[in-house]
Amino acid sequence: MPRIGAAAPWFALAAAIVVADRLSKLWVLEAFRPGESVAVAPFFNMVLVFNKGAAFSFLASAPGWQTPMFASFAILAAAVISFLLYRHAGKTLFCSGLTLILGGALGNLWDRLQWGQVVDFLDFHVAAWHWPAFNVADSAITIGAAILIAEGFMHREEEGREKRA
Repeated sequence: MPRIGAAAPWFALAAAIVVADRLSKLWVLEAFRPGESVAVAPFFNMVLVFNKGAAFSFLASAPGWQTPMFASFAILAAAVISFLLYRHAGKTLFCSGLTLILGGALGNLWDRLQWGQVVDFLDFHVAAWHWPAFNVADSAITIGAAILIAEGFMHREEEGREKRA
C-alpha cells in the first residue's frame, strides 16, 4: 500500500493550480468590468464574462439548479481523483493528468461556491469566430484530460508489446 507522503507532491501541485487560477481571476475581476474586452493579440482578447454552466457554457441558461449539481460533481470528482492519486502516486504521467484535473476542478468549484458562477477571461478567436471564453482552471482540466488520454494509449501499446513478446 502506498504511503500517504508519496502523493503529497501531487496535492501540492493541485494546490498551486488552484492558487494560480484564483489569483488570475481576482486580477481580472479587479481590472475589468463585466463584458469588457481588451485585444492582446490579433487572435486573443482578455474579457470578463461569467459562466453559470459547464464547459462551453453548457446549461448556462438553466434557472440555477445547475450550480449545486456542478459543485456536487466537482466534489465527487475531487474525492475520486484524490483516491487515485494516493493509490497510484508513482505513476508520473497518470498522476500529472489527474493533478491538473483536480486543481482545475477545485478552482472552478471555489467560484461556484463563492459566486454561483465561474469567472472566464481568456478569449481566443479567428476573425469573428470566438472560442468560448475560459480560464486557468479550464486549461488545467483540458491539458489533464489530454494527458490521461495519451497515457491510456501509451499503456495499451505497452500491453500489446508484452503480449507479443
